[in-house]
Amino acid sequence: MSMLRSAVHAARPLVARSARRAPTSSLRAFSTTLRASSDHGAKPPSIFGTGGKAGEVPTDFEQATGLERFELIGEMQGIDVFDETPLDSSRIGTKKDPIMVLSYDNHRVIGCTGSPSDSHDIVWIDVPHDRQRFCTECGSVYALDYQVQWVEGAEEQGHADAHHH
Repeated sequence: MSMLRSAVHAARPLVARSARRAPTSSLRAFSTTLRASSDHGAKPPSIFGTGGKAGEVPTDFEQATGLERFELIGEMQGIDVFDETPLDSSRIGTKKDPIMVLSYDNHRVIGCTGSPSDSHDIVWIDVPHDRQRFCTECGSVYALDYQVQWVEGAEEQGHADAHHH
């Protein structure tokens, strides 16, 4: 019991100090903190739907958000936004004639299974827009067919690579 008393006695000054109120002028709620301007230019369009009307069940298009909505909008325009078609495995890409990979981003991760298809286990390769990459298993060379017009605003502002490390 004496050990408990000595612990409580030692903790009293700490509790008293933490119970004191700090001056209210030095505290400010996070909700009132001003947002610092990062001067990144215009914001990209929000990818969210209008939602359903009161008393009605919303359609997929009305309630879809994020990547799902992006994919739905692409389908409406006849564009396969994720391009999940298999890569050309009828030949091995070379430096002079690489296998071209469609991309709307400045890099894309692809999986090589060799030529003919399934000749080796899948090898994942990160292909940047400005360089060719080759498969370490079969030597096939890949390059991006980079569709810059989709990200013109980001390219002009120099933000295309801002979040990729």
